[in-house]
Amino acid sequence: MSSLSSNASSDSWPDPRLLMVYVRTIGSIQAKLEPMNNLPYGTLRAFLTPFLMLLFRPKVKGLRNVPSAGPLILASNHLSFSDSIFMPLVVPRKVTFLAKSEYFTSPGPKGLLKKLTFIALGQVPVDRSGGRRSEAALITGLEVLAGGNSLGIYPEGTRSPDGRLYKGRTGIARLAIESGAPVIPIAMFNTDKIQPTGTVIPKIMRVGITFGEPMYFEGDSTDLLYLREVTDLIMKRIQQLSGQEYVDTYAVKAKKSGINVENSEEND
Repeated sequence: MSSLSSNASSDSWPDPRLLMVYVRTIGSIQAKLEPMNNLPYGTLRAFLTPFLMLLFRPKVKGLRNVPSAGPLILASNHLSFSDSIFMPLVVPRKVTFLAKSEYFTSPGPKGLLKKLTFIALGQVPVDRSGGRRSEAALITGLEVLAGGNSLGIYPEGTRSPDGRLYKGRTGIARLAIESGAPVIPIAMFNTDKIQPTGTVIPKIMRVGITFGEPMYFEGDSTDLLYLREVTDLIMKRIQQLSGQEYVDTYAVKAKKSGINVENSEEND
């Protein structure tokens, strides 16, 4: 698995303060131009950006590959809940994620706080339990893209149980083909160490984010073999950026079979 040190290049931001100024400047311009329904997102971003930039000092590579306007799919590996905080933190555009509807329906004050937090993070509730519900989630994603917005996606469908990269779901291929939006492959580094699954308080250490070059796809979105081919190409590019070991099975199945960091070698 690749370490954060492999993320260095001439395209990296050497000083987190410069990145903080850049993101805050672009974000403030964006906030003035966007409608008021993005106020929670902009407010949370303005509040958290200086704090998180100084604490976690994001090491960013390839941000120039992210288009400043138009529909966009940000496809990332998924190591931790904090991926959905750090990735949009450095992208100078609002990023919308499709989140499990359960996050928005928890009861009590804690549930309300969770709902408000997810809304502020730009997340949209969808039912991801499969079948027709998955189709509805796909339609929601297409609607986001049709509005010229950026959509954040974790093709693995869930967080990696052991830090390896797992097989991608073909929904991302359909979104890319049917919307015509470019796909930006993304590699997150260290977020699984900063906030391991099940922990609430993050560790203070440096996070890394690498943005690859845009990928464009066209063709028949009803051809299942082609959808698999496109998805595998996207996952291959993410793997090249992240340096993770690739596992040709779905992360959900791996979790059900009890794969974790300690026994991952036994399941190779």
